[in-house]
Amino acid sequence: MLRILFAISCFLLPAALFAAPPDAEKSANALRECSEALQVKPAKLSDLVGKPFAMDPLTKTDAAKAREMIVAAYFENFPKERSAEHAAKVLKDDKLEMPYSVTEFGKKPAEGHSLWISLHGGGGAPKEVNDKQWENQKKLYKLDEGFYVVPRAPTNTWNLWHEGHIDRLFAKLIENFIALEGVNPDRVYLFGYSAGGDGVYQLAPRLADRWAGAAMMAGHPNDASPLNLRNVAFALQVGGNDAAYNRNAVCAEWAKKLDDLEKADAKGYKHFFKSYEGKGHWMDREDAVALPWMAKVSRNPVPERVVWEQRGEQLRSYWLAVSGGKYQHKGGTVIATLGKQTVTFEKIDKMDRVHVRLDDRMVDMDEEITFLNGKQDILKETLRRRIAVMIRTLLESGDPKLMFDAEVSLPTK
Repeated sequence: MLRILFAISCFLLPAALFAAPPDAEKSANALRECSEALQVKPAKLSDLVGKPFAMDPLTKTDAAKAREMIVAAYFENFPKERSAEHAAKVLKDDKLEMPYSVTEFGKKPAEGHSLWISLHGGGGAPKEVNDKQWENQKKLYKLDEGFYVVPRAPTNTWNLWHEGHIDRLFAKLIENFIALEGVNPDRVYLFGYSAGGDGVYQLAPRLADRWAGAAMMAGHPNDASPLNLRNVAFALQVGGNDAAYNRNAVCAEWAKKLDDLEKADAKGYKHFFKSYEGKGHWMDREDAVALPWMAKVSRNPVPERVVWEQRGEQLRSYWLAVSGGKYQHKGGTVIATLGKQTVTFEKIDKMDRVHVRLDDRMVDMDEEITFLNGKQDILKETLRRRIAVMIRTLLESGDPKLMFDAEVSLPTK
């Protein structure tokens, strides 16, 4: 059973601070002080998290205004070094570099272009081989609309698309396109061929809250799991005769796993699978059908149900999170469902502490919220909107849609 302590913005606070309703005058003053602090140029958002006004409860109206101001300041003060690397089309992670090409297709929609990250094949091969695969990937697909981005893997290893640095580099890539190109964060897609397909098997679940959809072409999952794909449209395609590394059979097995998951959860795990009879590793570009299929889907950043098995380095998934350090447990699992003024934990395993992030998109923040472990109440409380949480969650993800107003921390032992 969960034992409950309460925390907002990573500080343990007495329960009385949750229950106290927002004072309209204090809320207005907090908003004013935030606005004044953001006028100081350059505004460093992280410095505001510890300010007293950042912990004052906000009214719904003031919270909406604060969010707008914070997001505008984040974009306006986006680090110059990030702008420079975006212009150079080369991202760095320590000593590793990931160059990438960009092709823009179609007219930019009012809400911003979509972003499509396309992973080349190759893998454990000489640099020249992977360079050739990268060049080929640049010409492999076309879009009706969006940025078609083809990165060159930083290494020439067999697992070139699912080493730990890829999570960090792709997070940076997406954040840069949101801030500097106005990309719609709810329309980001991942796909890849051969070794690139290997990467999709791994990265689509690991970074699930980033993707609207993902498509695996002719790859192998290795030790990946499909559990986290509950809210990601996922396509699997393979040549019927692509028996190397048992790709064809394993792809069919994954499709069956997704079938079973969708049967148990009809609102999740949307997918399609196609095996091309008579074709080997090359599918003659017929696999391009996955792109318009994915394009029909947009991400829901606050889905009603989150299934999160922690595999990579990411410490959050949608509106759930864990702390780093001793609270980071790879392989831990949490399943939670959002209802009308309720958050229900269906499963928590191997996680010392789980943070739940909320805002007015998800619940009425002025009313009591019930947290349940199965059918048993573990907490009933009214959470408060705070600038500190808004700033911290925005800086974590670089995604305004993954920015939240309140957070409660739940120890599980």
